[in-house]
Amino acid sequence: MSQPTMKVDVDKCTGCYACFLACRDEYTGNDYLPLSAAQPPASQSWMRVEEIERGTFPKLKVSYIPIMCQQCEDAPCIEASTDGAVYRRDDGIVIIDPEKAKGQKAIVDSCPYGVIFWNAEKALAQKCTFCAHLLEAGGEPRCIEACPVAAIQLAGDRLDEGEKLHPEFGLDPAVKYAGLPKNFVTGEVVIKSEDGEECAANVTVVLKSDTEEHSTVTDIFGDFEFDGLTELAGRILIIHHDGHAPIEIPLAGETSIDLGLIELGFGL
Repeated sequence: MSQPTMKVDVDKCTGCYACFLACRDEYTGNDYLPLSAAQPPASQSWMRVEEIERGTFPKLKVSYIPIMCQQCEDAPCIEASTDGAVYRRDDGIVIIDPEKAKGQKAIVDSCPYGVIFWNAEKALAQKCTFCAHLLEAGGEPRCIEACPVAAIQLAGDRLDEGEKLHPEFGLDPAVKYAGLPKNFVTGEVVIKSEDGEECAANVTVVLKSDTEEHSTVTDIFGDFEFDGLTELAGRILIIHHDGHAPIEIPLAGETSIDLGLIELGFGL
């Protein structure tokens, strides 16, 4: 039996929280035994939307990342449970048994993604089930149904393509992402003249490291940007423009950088 998997396109997500609200509507106060007990009205978010800010004003980027149970192939919650309280179904979906898991708070602590929650009233660990009860009925998870921009989709068999959320965990999740936010470098090139400064369009900007090189040109406002960077330290930004001496700027740090105004002199 093929495993239901999800693909989340972060570039499409607008942060409307429709997925979060639909999930709460489906599970708050509703039992779907033997798959899940009712979610309490507060303190749990089986679907979480994480807001990530990069850069600084006015060059600021905001991304929204929907995060649900990642349905890990090497699920630590299964290992942390006893008596089969957390198990993998034939279709690959990981389920917390709402009876066997009572009192097993270690299940909550085992999840590095922070998507398992403790129901104090029921003394029960709880999480997203991929809406297994709806899949069994031929439907689709509520988060997918509610998303107005199709940022979350079912993807059929276990995906090899796509990005993993926190690949350093080494858990081989069944949820894959596209467009996860990474670092960027931006700036604005201007040319000094006797009348002041003017935006420098079509200026060549190169970003180099020991192993790779990328280039772009400034737009009509003199702006440039390199996005999708995992590391900044050790890279050098080089600006070339006919009649002007090249400018080299070594980069450092682990966060996105706005270099601000970069002045080209009067020319050679």
